[in-house]
Amino acid sequence: MKTDFLVIGSGIAGLTYALKVARDCPDKSITILTKTESEETNTKYAQGGVAGVTDFAKDSFEKHIEDTLVAGDGLCNPEVVEIVVKEGVERIKEIINWGADFDKENSGEYALGKEGGHSEFRILHHKDVTGKEIENTLLEEIEKFPNIQLINHYFVVDIITQHHLGYLITKSTPDIECFGVYVLNLQKNKIEKIISKITLVATGGNGQVYRTTTNPSIATGDGVAMTYRAKGRIENMEFIQFHPTALYEAGKSGQAFLITEAVRGDGGILRNAHGEAFMENYDERKDLAPRDIVARAIDQEMKINGTEHVFLDCTKMNQEKFVHHFPNIYEKCTSIGIDVSKQFIPVAPAAHYSCGGIKADVWGRSSIKNLYACGECASTGLHGANRLASNSLLEAMVFAHRCYLDSVKNIDSIQFNEGIPDWNAKGTNAPKEMILITQSLKELQLLMTDYVGIVRTNVRLERAMKRLDLLHIETEKLYQATSVSPQLCELRNLITVGYLIVKSAQFRHESRGLHFNTDYPGKSDLVQNVVL
Repeated sequence: MKTDFLVIGSGIAGLTYALKVARDCPDKSITILTKTESEETNTKYAQGGVAGVTDFAKDSFEKHIEDTLVAGDGLCNPEVVEIVVKEGVERIKEIINWGADFDKENSGEYALGKEGGHSEFRILHHKDVTGKEIENTLLEEIEKFPNIQLINHYFVVDIITQHHLGYLITKSTPDIECFGVYVLNLQKNKIEKIISKITLVATGGNGQVYRTTTNPSIATGDGVAMTYRAKGRIENMEFIQFHPTALYEAGKSGQAFLITEAVRGDGGILRNAHGEAFMENYDERKDLAPRDIVARAIDQEMKINGTEHVFLDCTKMNQEKFVHHFPNIYEKCTSIGIDVSKQFIPVAPAAHYSCGGIKADVWGRSSIKNLYACGECASTGLHGANRLASNSLLEAMVFAHRCYLDSVKNIDSIQFNEGIPDWNAKGTNAPKEMILITQSLKELQLLMTDYVGIVRTNVRLERAMKRLDLLHIETEKLYQATSVSPQLCELRNLITVGYLIVKSAQFRHESRGLHFNTDYPGKSDLVQNVVL
């Protein structure tokens, strides 16, 4: 298969990019690949909303920029922050014009929410399913363009570079170039090649590297791992954001139900096992402090009291407003026997968002020629050491637009590479025991949760790296000997992501933002990114 523009991932980043390219280049072909169903993305599970300055009477670009910089704890790129905040307003208008329906007050004005780290009410939302509303809007818009082909059940295995032509390439090789991808056609169980002129990686996050995460099962860090194997630059992977308030359900692991930060913005109060409101002991902003602070405070309270969760008290909130604004949360709590008007909601931190990823410049270009990165899998410099709530959907839209502007300028000067060899599966056999994959995944998630969580130490990181080395050796041996499966590819990608997180954490000899190491409790005077 050949395509002018190849998009890996069907979340807000990939779909926005594809729409813009299709409209501007009606004579070009755009192919979107997704490994499951097109709507199953991290975007779909985003509850809170989109942060943007729309009420200029009370809010300003300067305030949003300052809030983002404060949350990022000294590591944001100020140029990128200004770009996203200022250009984000136009991107929000676009998604509204495409049909996204954000909640409004009776007056007709947008009902703006407030979340941790924000100094003003500026979050546009659709009840507590904003991401789903945006995803559905984009998928409907995609159908209007005949030059867009959206293919489900195609698992991208590797990015094709000069390496596949027989050349030896390293991180320092100049002009590494992307020629397309090898994909596993899950319906035919066969590896195919797709040759492209421009490729956009928009594969979302990597929350499944941890035992409990708000991310869906597809969030296995595929784009980051593939780019790293292709010798692309990866940045700041140690900054994993744990959402402070995932619903705690005893004995459950995997995807946890998210209790959006907007609940605290509307008056929800965190309480410990004794019913005490504890956030005032940790930060003057109390329950609306940035996520890194709230997550560490909850972690500390759990350790002090020997509990597996704390509580979110919504009993004093306007219940009619709660049901209207958070119907999804209300329904979920009710289904497990929690009456939010009378009972506290048990919550605990869960892996939520990767602030690092594929190093991308202000136009979304990676270090590999003709390979762009956008959305959660990218590290643009917006989030720094900690993402400000609801900035992620905004970033995805702004950088999808910038990737589009840059890539359409270059498309006519790029030729298809006709010399790409077919995938060689010679000497491999079907796996005899799936337990070799599933058990390794459990080991990986457990060691990352126990050793590389909210609070870290040098000893824990060292232990994690030793165990990752063993998992890597065993999995690569299995990969060489057996035919490719999505389960094996995801395990391989998650081990790579785990390695990148641990290695980056070992390089950072300080505590900053989401990375807290008790052996280096203070901040270093040397403020720098970790690039691998």
